[in-house]
Amino acid sequence: MEYVFKPIGYVKTKATSIPRHWSYSDVEGELIINPEYKEGLKDIKPGDKIVVLFCFHKSPPFTKDKLIQRPPHKQEQPTGVFSTCSPIRPNPIGLSILDVLEVKENIIKVKRIDMFDGTPIFDIKPFKAYSEKVD
Repeated sequence: MEYVFKPIGYVKTKATSIPRHWSYSDVEGELIINPEYKEGLKDIKPGDKIVVLFCFHKSPPFTKDKLIQRPPHKQEQPTGVFSTCSPIRPNPIGLSILDVLEVKENIIKVKRIDMFDGTPIFDIKPFKAYSEKVD
């Protein structure tokens, strides 16, 4: 089975140096959401954290030799792709947790960007901190 995703918007940032992961980023920018989805942003407010699903649109195509990778920022043993945050993946889907600074119309100003200017956005979800269920 195959699925086709249509972006709901894109990332806009003036930053030229982008961190490899949102947890290390102080980069600010905007999520420009297509106007037809503007109404869906009505409950997003400054101070919220949001999960942004996006496309690694600048990554090279995935090949089977990339099932095992060595993260460039670590001196570790080669690691399975599904244990890394590598942008070179079977499906080039990224996930970042961003801090909402401002929402105006169809634009969300955010902090912690680890995406390039023009990165296609697939979806936005609320961030809910994980906690194990206790009986």
